[in-house]
Amino acid sequence: MSTLAEKKCPPCDDATKPLAGAELEKCQRQLGPDWKVVDGHHLEKLFKFSDFRQALDFTNRIGEIAEETQHHPDIYLTWGKVRLEIFTHKVNGLTENDFILAAKFEEALKPGKKV
Repeated sequence: MSTLAEKKCPPCDDATKPLAGAELEKCQRQLGPDWKVVDGHHLEKLFKFSDFRQALDFTNRIGEIAEETQHHPDIYLTWGKVRLEIFTHKVNGLTENDFILAAKFEEALKPGKKV
């Protein structure tokens, strides 16, 4: 399990600021190249599956993780594909919580993992 995936998503407060610069790059490196930071504002990744059922099952697994962490992505589900967009709405940008959530979603894809 990645270090990020082991962390909890603490609630944001009024002092929470969006990540930028070196902090943002450090978090991005921990996720790997498939996750894209878009305009320094949100994370995005397209997951591909062989059919709608697998895409739906993945969507349901990540939905459970989102509920457990109380941090929710924007999800686009279509035949064989799930596109995720993650950012912290309270700060209108990226926080470490977004990277933690993305890492937890990656863990959900590993064989034998159940939510």
